[in-house]
Amino acid sequence: MLPGLTRNIPLCEVMDRTQVEMIDNAAMDILENVGVQFRDPIALEDWKKAGAKVDDELVYLDRNMVRELISTIPAQFTYHARNPANNVKLGGKHSVFVPMTGAPFLRDLDDVRRNPLLEDLAMFHKLAHMMPALHSSAHHIVEPYDHPISQRHLRITYSSMKYSDKMFMGMTTSPRNAEDVMDMCDILFGEGFIDEHPVTTGNCNGNSPLVWDETMLGAMRAFCRRNQPVLCSPFVLGGANTPASVAAAVAQLTAEALSALAYTQVIRKGTPAIWGHYLSTVSMKSGAPMAGTPEISLMNFMIGQMARFYDVPWRTSNTLGGAKTFDAQAGYESATTLSAVVHAGANYIWHSAGWNEAGMHCSVAKFVVDAEQCAMAYRMAEGPKWHDFDQAIAAVPDVGPGGHYLGHPHTQENFQQAFFMPELFDNNSIEQWQAEGSVEITERALTHAKKLLAEYQEPKLDEAKNEELLDYIAHREREIPAVEELNQIY
Repeated sequence: MLPGLTRNIPLCEVMDRTQVEMIDNAAMDILENVGVQFRDPIALEDWKKAGAKVDDELVYLDRNMVRELISTIPAQFTYHARNPANNVKLGGKHSVFVPMTGAPFLRDLDDVRRNPLLEDLAMFHKLAHMMPALHSSAHHIVEPYDHPISQRHLRITYSSMKYSDKMFMGMTTSPRNAEDVMDMCDILFGEGFIDEHPVTTGNCNGNSPLVWDETMLGAMRAFCRRNQPVLCSPFVLGGANTPASVAAAVAQLTAEALSALAYTQVIRKGTPAIWGHYLSTVSMKSGAPMAGTPEISLMNFMIGQMARFYDVPWRTSNTLGGAKTFDAQAGYESATTLSAVVHAGANYIWHSAGWNEAGMHCSVAKFVVDAEQCAMAYRMAEGPKWHDFDQAIAAVPDVGPGGHYLGHPHTQENFQQAFFMPELFDNNSIEQWQAEGSVEITERALTHAKKLLAEYQEPKLDEAKNEELLDYIAHREREIPAVEELNQIY
């Protein structure tokens, strides 16, 4: 695995200081005068104890209180993986690429769109483990339909832990499910370790405009009490649940994110938390969400500036698109988003591999190509290399006018590292491409995925921990009724 990305290129900032302060002031005005709805009695009681004004389910937050609370969020922290060699820093200049999650369908190794099974999820976890630029195995990359919804989180978490020794995400589909994830992390890392060391990430989506619900807030408490980071993620459909204005949408989103970030510190002061969001604009023709639009790039640039203004890490979504197959639309949309989020300085770069059809399916072919694109973006974001500048310049008089560098000792020693060499893109002549079967990118990517899976070597779990995890899953599956709805009770 590549180390976590440390960016060494300038950030793209599209607001001046006055405009940043305009967004901040508008967000604080929303928090103070419009309020945020917390649909959860425990959260409402917590806010009352913290000194906030609470009217029914509406919480009004004074700007000074918000600033004081978010000031205790770590600007940077380290994720601890099962394999310590895969630990990664997050925050500031430090970023990670994380695969997509949540797809109800997949396009498989034969490029057939179908319902996924647990073995398909394991396949994606194996691929994530094998791809150097992916820093996480995520969690439910695809939904395993062969397991009941009420128990599914257990098998998903185990698969994330078993088939990769990188960091992973934890399910937040209910407060009880989130507690199960914490229990399984205790088994994997040892009792008490996670109380001091971030090992996983939970995502808590807001209901824009200006609502946080009981399920997400309960899951947030389960993670924050154990010192595990959560992504506080307003769900933006620009023009539908935000104003039809980039700047005003960012102001509303800022208020929503800050209210949740502040609540993480009410739960546990100093717990890591990440400013999250999901961004999409809405087609006014069909109502469908759109990805890869210029407004999404602008919002990412602006959110990056706001997160740095408040000195908190931030999450974004990567390689998004609405294409139904792995076609030119998929490539263009994903490339637009990838370039924007890297230049925006995002830290937790989620949905970085496989996303297609507005998240409805994860494509094996796109997964491996996206991962290679992340590796290329990683190389760009590192900036130019200067370590061998003197030796390289010394080759110029050696070669002289009209010569070539192919046989020069410096070229022979450095050509493999000097320039990125993509495995999946074909740059040969059309005659050679035709002679080799005219293989297009989807077929080439699927062949590569099959090769990776054939070469995969499982990073073995400690046998005692593996048995304890399986015993825990069996115990919880006896307790939780096997039904097609989320477990909220057992």
